[in-house]
Amino acid sequence: MRLSVRHRSEYGYEPAAARVSLRLKLFPSVYDGQSVEGWTVTVNGDPVAPIYITGYGDEIALWQSEGAVSRVEVLANGVVSTEDKSGVVRDLPKKPPSSIFLRDTDLTRADEAIRTLAEAARKEDALETTHALSLAVREAIDYRPEATTATTTAAEAMAIGAGVCQDHSHVLISACRALDIPARYVTGYLKAADDEDELLETHAWVEAHIRQFGWVGLDPSNGISPTDHYIRIACGLDADDATPIKGHVVGGSQITLSADVAVSDNQQQ
Repeated sequence: MRLSVRHRSEYGYEPAAARVSLRLKLFPSVYDGQSVEGWTVTVNGDPVAPIYITGYGDEIALWQSEGAVSRVEVLANGVVSTEDKSGVVRDLPKKPPSSIFLRDTDLTRADEAIRTLAEAARKEDALETTHALSLAVREAIDYRPEATTATTTAAEAMAIGAGVCQDHSHVLISACRALDIPARYVTGYLKAADDEDELLETHAWVEAHIRQFGWVGLDPSNGISPTDHYIRIACGLDADDATPIKGHVVGGSQITLSADVAVSDNQQQ
C-alpha cells in the first residue's frame, strides 16, 4: 500500500519560553515491508534531518530555538510504501539484543493482576502465547478515551479496566515480560478502514520477540497483527522511551498542544 501522511503538532508557550529544545523520532523505519518514497520534517518551517540512529534503529533529529519562542509547529509529511508481512519485522538497521526489552520500567512494571492475566493466557508455543495475551488484554481493558493519561501505568490501567492504545500496549508489554518474552512499545500511524473516519492521532502497538520469527507485531487495540495499513516510526521500552516528540523548555511557561494526523491512500495512477 502507498500511504500519504501529514502529522502536525503545535506547541504554545505563555509567556514565551526562553528556549525550547526538541528530540524528534518522526522518521519512518526502513525494513522488509516498509520503504520511504519521500519524507520531510520541519520545525517552524525549517527542515530538520536525522543526525544519528539509536541502538534501536530509530532515526533522531534535534532542534533548538534561537532565543525566546511562543509557538513551535512540528510538521512531518510524506509518502510511505508498506507490505503486509503478518506483523513480522525484519532487516531493521540495528539489531539490539532482545533481552534489553525484558527490562521493567515505571510504566510497564507488572502487578499481581497482570501476572495472573499472563499466566492464564500462557500456551506451549510463544507465538500462540503472545496472540492469546493480546486478545486477553483487549478483553480486560475497554477502549475508552480520557479514562487514563499519558502517565498512567500498566498496573493502573489494568485496575481501571479502560484506556487507549498506549494502555493496551503497556499492559501487553508487561504481561509478555512477566513470561520472559521480550516486548517493546512501537509508535506509528494507522490508516483507518475505508468505512471509518480517518484517525486524528498517532497509534501505538507492540512487538514481541519470538525465537523462530524474530520481532512480531501485535496490536491489542484492534486484536490483529499490523498490516500494510500501519506505518512504523519508532520503538522503545515504553511510551515515554518511544515518544515521537520529546522536549525541554527553559522558563516557567504554560504549555498547550494541538495535534492532528491525516493518513490516506496515495495510489499511483
